[in-house]
Amino acid sequence: MRRIILGAWAAIAALGLWAVTSDAHPELTTAAPVVTTATTLPPTTATTTTTAPPPPTTAAAAARPAPLAMPATAPRNAYAAEPIRVIGMIEIPKLGLRSTLGEGISLRNIDRNPSHWPGTAMPGQLGNVVVAGHRVTHTKPFRNIHTLVPGDEVFFTVGAGRYRYVVTGSQVVTPKQTEIVNQTPDATGTLFACHPPGSARYRYVVHLKLA
Repeated sequence: MRRIILGAWAAIAALGLWAVTSDAHPELTTAAPVVTTATTLPPTTATTTTTAPPPPTTAAAAARPAPLAMPATAPRNAYAAEPIRVIGMIEIPKLGLRSTLGEGISLRNIDRNPSHWPGTAMPGQLGNVVVAGHRVTHTKPFRNIHTLVPGDEVFFTVGAGRYRYVVTGSQVVTPKQTEIVNQTPDATGTLFACHPPGSARYRYVVHLKLA
């Protein structure tokens, strides 16, 4: 019995010493090991749908103008075969002119009325609307074209639209200066006829812009 009692007291004393040592020197405290149980989950395969973004629009592409019209090439034969067509009306109040507007580059059309050069812009569209007419023959619609000055009006009626242009200037060119039919990025117009009246040596050109 005595041995049992002494053993119990020894155990109690040992516990007390451990407690004192732990309080006085916490760095000597050994934490009980933590048992971590790892759970392995089966791999999950995620399905990802990737939608490619639209390609960026560059400033150059956004500002790119529409392709310009391509004027028809003037025929070597002034009376080359082409359809006789009327596409609308042309009015120039200062000249007292109100006439049908043809579509053609040969004299087959120009002899009948002022005629729109095929392949150039149509009235109201971006580009250069080019119209040729006579000064002294046939109905001589452009007889006094040289009197037009900046601000004078020219009206075109095509389809359901009526378009007002104003004169911006004039010039005299040779027949070889075909750049007068070149297209422009803006809505412009060109009227021309032989010059001086009764001669085909030059061309009198009147420039317009859509008002």
